[in-house]
Amino acid sequence: MTTRPERPADAAAQGATLIASDLDRTLIYSTAALALRVPDAEAPRLLCVEVYDSKPLSYMTETAAALLEDLAATTLFVPTTTRTREQYHRIHLPGPPPRFAICANGGHLLVDGVSDEDWQRRVRARLADECAALAEIRAHLQRAADPAWLLKERVAEDYFAYLVVERPLLPEGWVKELAEWAEGRGWTVSLQGRKIYVVPKPLTKSAAMREVVRRSGATLTLAAGDSLLDADLLLAVDRAWRPGHGELADEGWQAPHLTALAETGVMAGEEITRNFALAAARNRA
Repeated sequence: MTTRPERPADAAAQGATLIASDLDRTLIYSTAALALRVPDAEAPRLLCVEVYDSKPLSYMTETAAALLEDLAATTLFVPTTTRTREQYHRIHLPGPPPRFAICANGGHLLVDGVSDEDWQRRVRARLADECAALAEIRAHLQRAADPAWLLKERVAEDYFAYLVVERPLLPEGWVKELAEWAEGRGWTVSLQGRKIYVVPKPLTKSAAMREVVRRSGATLTLAAGDSLLDADLLLAVDRAWRPGHGELADEGWQAPHLTALAETGVMAGEEITRNFALAAARNRA
């Protein structure tokens, strides 16, 4: 892939609000993660934003979709995800395609849909200097995982590894032991649903977000996320939100500028977009 020439920020983005939001279980939800706790008659209308293998996969409420479409027109909205580029491109959010997107937990900075090669080189140089090699991590995972509960072992964009597991069969304490082993090698572990992510510590969403701030000139930064892999991003912005579910909620994770929402599931996604909209409106005023 070629490197896109860096261009000045759009007039609408210059000095404006930048929103860097996690996607899965923050803004968008699979059927299993919807967690609707309302009577059927009061259930919100949903919009499908991802189809995979000809089947609907991810949703947000129509209210959240309308708010997000307005945000895409009035702020610099940056999808920020651990998904690979291929997985990210399956998602079709309301509004125009985002100018910037962050994939592979910060390993790829997409500019107009294309990965910035200079950013890739900088990331890979930092990983080579600051943490153990991916091959060592994979070898350990393959030795330590039990076929009785392991469904898949995968590598994402040659940056990190993850396991898909039968969560009820996962031995108590196994993830903690893995996290302690990975810590000494400069890697971190995150358990999200049926997936166990093992990610280099230098590979962060916050570093990629700061690069977008540098290029865009945005003056107010907002973020939302639900997992430990989002913590660095939430700490790096002016205001942040987390839903009432996920790793951060389970640990009671807090920060002075963070709002911990009570809502869970897809309704948390709606509340997050509503808070984004309110904060962006205040910044414009």
